[in-house]
Amino acid sequence: MRIFSLRGTVLDEVNREQFLLEKEIQRITETNLKMLFGLQLVKSEFELKGLRIDTLAFDPESRGFIIIEYKRDRNFLVVDQGMAYLNLMLNNKADFILEYNERTTPSLKREDVDWTQTRVIFVAPEFKVSAACNWV
Repeated sequence: MRIFSLRGTVLDEVNREQFLLEKEIQRITETNLKMLFGLQLVKSEFELKGLRIDTLAFDPESRGFIIIEYKRDRNFLVVDQGMAYLNLMLNNKADFILEYNERTTPSLKREDVDWTQTRVIFVAPEFKVSAACNWV
């Protein structure tokens, strides 16, 4: 997809830059999390039950936790990975609230979180969808 910047009434095409590592994408995103998505960083590299979430964030507006995963290259399995992380969160809500409370103020209570607002965001230069994948 081509991206442009607007200078007065003139469009200039923005050159695409390749990232060498997923960590680069993660660092830039986490540094600018509020500006990009309006989110609050809870923890980078959150590990629970053998799974590692790249970025755990919280949306103060919707009161939901947000999982962010980064991919340097195109990827076919992001939906499966996202569903695994979403299930991890919904089956371990107390661990996510505890992590938030240990790193952020003010503290959250169970009733402060709207679990229906939980989202998974994938950040990557390109996504490919399998032809066998059915979207509802």
